[in-house]
Amino acid sequence: MHTQFDFQQIVQDLGDGVIVCDAAGVIVFWNTAATRIFGFTQEEALGRSLDLIIPSRHQQRHWDGFHRTVATGSTRYGGELLRVPALHKEGRPLSIAFTVALLHAPGTVENRPVTGIAAVIRDDTERWKAERAARADLSSS
Repeated sequence: MHTQFDFQQIVQDLGDGVIVCDAAGVIVFWNTAATRIFGFTQEEALGRSLDLIIPSRHQQRHWDGFHRTVATGSTRYGGELLRVPALHKEGRPLSIAFTVALLHAPGTVENRPVTGIAAVIRDDTERWKAERAARADLSSS
């Protein structure tokens, strides 16, 4: 039995944030959960740089890796869960966990340039705070 699904609706309604940016790092897709996590509406995020959610002290490192990934068409983080700091619209720090998928232009497998990057994101702040508190407890013992 074949059932048709509206994949755009699925991605829009996932509990995890989904952000897609083009090869320049401009946000082209922002789902409902991304709004819940980061506080920016879709209208506020679309067309903006990923700097919107990246703390300024981490931006250079992010962009170095981002541009290397786009240029080479590969990332060591393809199947790995990344945990990094992020920013909420209100300026408060977040800890996020996410995976990425490289989006490629149509064409032969060998010559498909990266046209964008998709990230599936969870707010990991509470886990990060709990681990930090546990480490502090251990060091004071």
